[in-house]
Amino acid sequence: MRQPVYGLALFIFLILPPVVTLAESIMAIHMHMQMPLFMISGMLMAPFFQKRFPKFFDKWNSNGIPGILLFMVIVIYWMIPRTMDEALTITAVEIFKFVSLPFLAGVPLRDSWKKIGIGVQNTVFIILSVTFGLLAWLYIASPTQLCNNYLIVEQKTLGWGFVFLSACIFFYFVQTLFIKIED
Repeated sequence: MRQPVYGLALFIFLILPPVVTLAESIMAIHMHMQMPLFMISGMLMAPFFQKRFPKFFDKWNSNGIPGILLFMVIVIYWMIPRTMDEALTITAVEIFKFVSLPFLAGVPLRDSWKKIGIGVQNTVFIILSVTFGLLAWLYIASPTQLCNNYLIVEQKTLGWGFVFLSACIFFYFVQTLFIKIED
């Protein structure tokens, strides 16, 4: 199984100083590219941790709900404008981003997704779609600069990215109601 190796390689690539500087220099890339890629690296590394610590995952996340809740808390935390600013100005917060997104969001998401039922999966889709829609409204409609490190035009671009994500999640959710996807 090569997925954990690919996940580790992606994680190492993402924490390289030139890559971090480039990714964090544009607000939309910071939020819509760097952060999801950290979560994807964690999802790719998850099989290694599941195989290495099976009792931990069986005891801590037996039905998938604790892992999904942790995923949601971490994702929503990183959507707050102030946390994006602090990740650029406070080293400890940036390190927390590098750790929390792959290991506290990506790994639990991968471990939990098949354990939770379709009802909880649909609830996650709805919560994410509504949250991204609200964030789109916040970033687009705000007349003031929400992040000190980014321009208002970047903020509005990020907001339109949230509109796109919210719509995509909503349409995916709707199509799952009509089409059964086989594993």
